[in-house]
Order: sequence, then C-alpha cells, then structure tokens
Amino acid sequence: MMQNVHLAPETDEDDLYSGYNDYNPTYDTEELENDTGFQQAVRTSHGRRPPITAKIPSTAVTRPIATGYGSKTSLMSSMGRPMTGAIQDGVTRPMTAVRAAGFTKAALRGSAFDPLGQSRGPAPPLETKNEDSPEEKIRQLEKKVNELVEESCIANSCGDLKLALEKAKDAGRKERVLVRQREQIASPENINLDLTYSVLFNLASQYSANEMYAEALNTYQVIVKNKMFSNSGRLKVNMGNIYLNQRNYSKAIKFYRMALDQIPSVQKEMRIKIMQNIGVTFIKTGQYSDAINSFEHIMSMAPNLKAGFNLILSYFAIGDREKMKKAFQKLIAVPLEIDDDDKYISPSDDPHTNLVIEAIKNDHLRQMERERKAMAEKYIMTAAKLIAPVIETSFAVGYDWCVEVVKASQYVELANDLEINKAITYLRQKDFNQAVDTLKMFEKKDSRVKSAAATNLSFLYYLENEFAQASSYADLAVNSDRYNPSALTNKGNTVFANGDYEKAAEFYKEALRNDSSCTEALYNIGLTYKKLNRLDEALECFLKLHAILRNSAQVLYQIANVYELMEDPNQAIEWLMQLISVVPTDSKALSKLGELYDSEGDKSQAFQYYYESYRYFPSNIEVIEWLGAYYIDTQFCEKAIQYFERASLIQPTQVKWQLMVASCFRRSGNYQKALDTYKDIHRKFPENADCLRFLVRLCTDIGLKEVQEYVTKLKRLEKMKEIREQRIKSGRDSSGSSRGKREGSAGSDSGQTGGAGSKGERLSVKLRALPGTNEPYESSSNREIDASYVDPLGPQIERPKTAAKKRTDEDDFADEELGDDLLPE
Repeated sequence: MMQNVHLAPETDEDDLYSGYNDYNPTYDTEELENDTGFQQAVRTSHGRRPPITAKIPSTAVTRPIATGYGSKTSLMSSMGRPMTGAIQDGVTRPMTAVRAAGFTKAALRGSAFDPLGQSRGPAPPLETKNEDSPEEKIRQLEKKVNELVEESCIANSCGDLKLALEKAKDAGRKERVLVRQREQIASPENINLDLTYSVLFNLASQYSANEMYAEALNTYQVIVKNKMFSNSGRLKVNMGNIYLNQRNYSKAIKFYRMALDQIPSVQKEMRIKIMQNIGVTFIKTGQYSDAINSFEHIMSMAPNLKAGFNLILSYFAIGDREKMKKAFQKLIAVPLEIDDDDKYISPSDDPHTNLVIEAIKNDHLRQMERERKAMAEKYIMTAAKLIAPVIETSFAVGYDWCVEVVKASQYVELANDLEINKAITYLRQKDFNQAVDTLKMFEKKDSRVKSAAATNLSFLYYLENEFAQASSYADLAVNSDRYNPSALTNKGNTVFANGDYEKAAEFYKEALRNDSSCTEALYNIGLTYKKLNRLDEALECFLKLHAILRNSAQVLYQIANVYELMEDPNQAIEWLMQLISVVPTDSKALSKLGELYDSEGDKSQAFQYYYESYRYFPSNIEVIEWLGAYYIDTQFCEKAIQYFERASLIQPTQVKWQLMVASCFRRSGNYQKALDTYKDIHRKFPENADCLRFLVRLCTDIGLKEVQEYVTKLKRLEKMKEIREQRIKSGRDSSGSSRGKREGSAGSDSGQTGGAGSKGERLSVKLRALPGTNEPYESSSNREIDASYVDPLGPQIERPKTAAKKRTDEDDFADEELGDDLLPE
C-alpha cells in the first residue's frame, strides 16, 4: 500500500509556496516602451520574415514551459520558431502585433471600453436599390396588380360595380405586361400562376356582377381550359349560375354536372350545394321528378332547411299528399345546431359569469343563431300554409295535422302561429265567424299569444265598425302585453273613433315609445294632430314618416294637405307633384293640383291637370263641371257640350246639366237643337220654371206659335208656386204663435224645445252628410275602404290606421294584417 505514497523532499520544506510570483517575461507588456528590440521591430521591417517553405523536423518537440517551481524556459511555436518576446541565443525576437483585438494602449490609460468601435460614428448608408433593374420593375408591377385586384374587390363590396369592373380590367392589362416582362428575362417556369388565376377569376366575377354574361363566360373558359391551374374545374359551377340567370336551364344543368364530376367525394359540402343547384334548376324547368331525386338524396346525406322546403314544393307540384306529409316531417326534423336559450341565463350570482353571459348574449354568433332559427320558422310556417289546405279533405283538418306535428317537434312555439294562420285562412274564405271563434280560443293561452289574438280580434271588429267590441279586445290585448305596439295602436283607434283625440294621441305616443318603428302609430298621431288643429306637430309627424316611407302616397298627400291647411299653396303644389310622380294615374291628386293652380289664377296649368284627371276618371262631377265652365269662359261652347252630357248621364235627376247642354247649343247658334233639348227637358221636368222661361224666350225669338202655350204653362206654374209659398208662410206663423204660448206656460222647459231643435239638427247633419255635387266622387261611393287606408285625396272622415294593417293589397290583406303580429319578418 505504501508504494504509491510519495513524500515531499526535505529541501522544499523551507517555502511550500515559492515560485508563484515568477512569470514569463513574454507576458510583460508594461516595459514594452522601454524595450529597444521591440521598438526597433515596430519602426522597421526587422520583424518581417519570409514565408516558411519547409517544415522544420523538430515541430513535434515538446516546448518547455515555466513550472510552478520558478524554472524559466523558452517557448517554441508549433512551427519550431521561438515565441514573440522569447530570448534565443542572446537575441530578443521582435514582436509581430502591436495590439490585441478590442484593446488599445489608450485603454490601459483609462479610456472607455469600446470593443465594437461605436465611438467611430454611424455606419455608412446602405447601398441604394437600382430602380431601373428588371427584377425591381417586375416586383413593383406585381405589387401594383395585387393592389388593383384588392381595390376591385372592395369596390364590388361597396356596390360600385362599374368601378370594380374598371379596376379588374386594369389589373388584367398590367398582369399581361408582367407576364411578357418575365418571359423576357426569365424562364416561363417563373411565371406567377396564382396571380394570373386571381386576376382572371376577379375579372370574370366582375363581368358577371355587371350582367356582362358573354364576357364572363369567355373569361371562365380561359381559366377552365388552362391545365396549369389546379382545381379550376369547380369554376364550372359559376358558369352554370350564369346560364341559370340567362334562363338557359339545359346548359346550366350540364355545367353543374360537369363540376360535380370534378369535385372529389371528400368535399361533401360542396357536392351537396351543387346538387341543390341542380334540383332548383329542375324545378324551374318543370322536371319535378328529377328535382325530387336530387332533394331526396340531399335529405338522406346531409339534410338542410332549403332542400327540405324545395322537396315539399316539388311534391306539392305533382300533388302527392302522402309524400308531402313525409317531406314536412323531414323538414321539421332538420337539426338547427344552435344552443338553447337557457345557456344565456345566469345560473348564479357570480359577477364574472354574469359579465360573460352579458357579453355573449348579443354577439355575432348569437345573432347568427337567431337568423338561423328565424329562417327555419319561416320555412316551416310557409310549408305548413302551403300544404295544409291540400293534404286533407279540408284545410281545417290539414291545419290540425300540421299543428300536431309541430307540437311534437322542437318548434312547439309555432303551433300557436299556425292556429293564427288558420284564422287568416277563414278570413280569406270570408268566413268571419269561424275566424273570430278560432281567435277567441287563445283567450286562455299565455300572455303573448293572448295579446296577439286579442289584437287581431280588435282589428276585425274595428273593420266592422263595432267599436265597443274593438275597444274591449284592445283592452284585453293591452292588459296581456303592455309593450305590444299593435295593441296600443288599436286601442288608440277605438278612442279616435269615439272623438277623444287627446286620449288617442296618448296611446299612439306610448306605442311609439315601445316601438319607434311603428309607422301606423306615427301616421295616426299625425291625423290626430290634424283633428286637433295642431298643424305644426302634424307636419312634423308626417315628415318623420316620409323619411321612413319615402314613396308612400298617403304620407305625401297628408303633407300636401297640411300645407294647404296652413295656407301655403306653393309647398302644397310641390308635395302634390311628388305624389303624382309616385302615382301618376291618381285622378283625385291631379284634380287637387288643378284646384290649387286655379286658386292661384293659373288657368292653363289648372286646365292641364283637370283634363288629365278627367282622362283617368271621367265620372268626377267636380272635374266635369270645371272643364265645362272653362270651355264656356273661353267661348268654346261646342266642346263644353260633351262634358255636360256626361254629367247628365251620371246624375240624370239633376236638371241643371241638361239645361247647360241646351244653353251651350243656344250660345253656339244651334237654335233648333237647343229648342229640341229644352222640349225634352220640359217633358222630363214639367215643373221646372227655368226651362219654360228659356222655351218662351227661344220661341219668341224664332217666331213659333207654341210660345202662347208655354207662356200659359209658365203663368200657371208661377201661380202655383205663390200659393205654395203662402201656405208655407202661414204654417210658419201659426207654429211660431203656438211655440210662444208653450214657452210662456209654467210647465214648459227648455228641454222640450231643445229636443225638437236637436231632432232638426240631426236631420240637417244627415242631409249635410249626404254627398253633394261639390264633394269628391269617392265620398259618395258605397265601396268599403279598409281601416288603414286613407284616400289620397282626403275623404271627408279620415279614419286612423290600424296596427295590424301593413299592406293595401286586397288579396293579401288578411295574411299581413293578422299574421305580422306573430310571424317573424
């Protein structure tokens, strides 16, 4: 064991740490300034040596180094030469470097450490690009082409189709220049095919958007025929769409099928969409069997709402009842793939959870879900309304079947809407009692459905002028849902009909507070302000409504009428001009313009509009009378005859029109025709004194013997008239004396005379209410005007709009009136 133990020599026991301060003079740089040999080597070429041409055999000799015991030996390099600063043979070897990397003599004297040389200032500028080089020109041109394509797409999205097409054409021109330049300086393999594809595809899309179908098809053909473009075959779908727009259905189906063949089976969604286009095209061509095959395949592979609805339409077209039922059940079973509404209800009072739910309650995903659900409900409701009347023996049984199917599905809420549509169908069939009975069934349902049904019942009773019942159901609708604007509007209508305009205005205002887009309430409050003679507020309401309904003839007329009431005929004429630009054949609007121009003294303009009104409606007595009088004033009595003859046909019991015809004959010098006309009038109206006077005068002028006969008749008639007037006068005197006696009696009171007066007053009111010759022709018509319609020329009694009425189309009024309360738009 002791053979591996070495003891220290005794000579070293005096100083165990000797030799640590000894160092090689080679590393002594402090005395280099005083080293004569080093300074000489720096100043002269003494230190330069020729390159070594051969290896020294002693390169592998181990170099002696200084040990820790103080021995100093000369260091040798790997090439066999002495190290810098080494002493060999008494001569010092010169140094070959003056400083180390990053270190200077000044640094040893206390200067800052700067190994990167940053104190020398900024780096010189980069070398500028050569703008004239071909590569740089190509890069700039390619950048410009991409910018033009982007600008074209942006212009298309903004609706500026013309600018989008110009940008696309410009991009195409520059891209061709780019291809030629690339071919000149590089091989054809370096051409940017993606850029070429995007330019051509954008150009074809812009041609199609601008309905330049021939150019679009040519551009698509260029892309499709180029084998260098990958996946270009699917663009045949776009070509099929163009042929579909051109009603070239056979070619559209051909290109759809070609595209379908080139779409791989893994792209299932794309293939389904193409098959749906094929099915729609078959429907347009009337090939319902082929369309059914396409839609049945879609519903078996990936069912969706559009394919299900189109399948129902196809079966409806061929009249297959059982298949319609099955298709409706398939449509009901299509999954919506949306979250339940419970997801958006906070389960706890955690503030963080509540904030998250509030944030996602109306985000884009939630809006998309709402749109999808609304679209599904629209398809289901439309399909049910379509097939319900034909799938069973009666439409009522068909609706009942649809309601049962809907109740068993995820669309339970639509069952009540179908019941409402059942009532609408009864209305279309003029079966009002059944409609009312159906709507009354909802009185015990939940508040939303009850409010909608009561609103519709109120509307029906309002149309039938049963204002008490209308008011009762309007109250029920308001109590069920205070925030239902239609219910509030109908309640305001019933109050308006009773003459309480202030209270009606309050209901209309509340309806507007609940729904600012309720145009019926806004229109009706304008009518209410007109009744209250608050014309400025009425004008403000109608101007607001005009901003919403730009081309509403009723609103335009009301604005013109308010300006007329405000005695501003120029503004009234301006708004009526806008009205006839919307309804150029409205005879009453034209006659109103003629009336305003006549009041302004412009007879020529008045004649123009009165004549246009007569052309569209030649039965308006006011217009006929004005035109006849105009021709008489302008000394064209012959032209006035045709108008007075038409008036006599319209009102054969009015003798004045026939007298005007005879007068025109007399003024024009045709005395024989005038005499015959007067005789004819005398036969029809023997007690007309004016006719006898004209006969006497005319016979006297002509010198006929019949004059004495007419004179005798005239005297007899005047005498009878005197006797009649005396009897009336004596009757009035006797009634006046008896009335004085009754007033002087103690038992009499003012109530009795008031009763008689009120009776006479009611009679006079009734007479005034009858149409006269100075009233608009429509006011005397027995045509029923719906509750929401206000005649563009202002009937004598303006009835407010009802909330449920949104269209004036007589064929569809029931669907829109009653359905919009429940159905989504």
